[in-house]
Amino acid sequence: MPTVGIWAAANNVEIAYTPTNSSWLNRIEAQFTALRYFALDGTDHANHKEQGSMIRRYIIWRNRHADDQHLQAVVDRANVA
Repeated sequence: MPTVGIWAAANNVEIAYTPTNSSWLNRIEAQFTALRYFALDGTDHANHKEQGSMIRRYIIWRNRHADDQHLQAVVDRANVA
């Protein structure tokens, strides 16, 4: 099994390491903030299957509404770097 470094080199991907105590430097973290905000906060899913379904529904919605102003506001607040 190839290592991540070998895969990255073969696929023209540069690994950018961020300090473990500075997750706000990682731009993908803002997307997880939006996922929590729109799909998980204030919910009480009966099981993991139900929670997974909600996450999948959010991802489908998010991909169709990438220009949604409310979504962008949540992501922008999380993107402090």
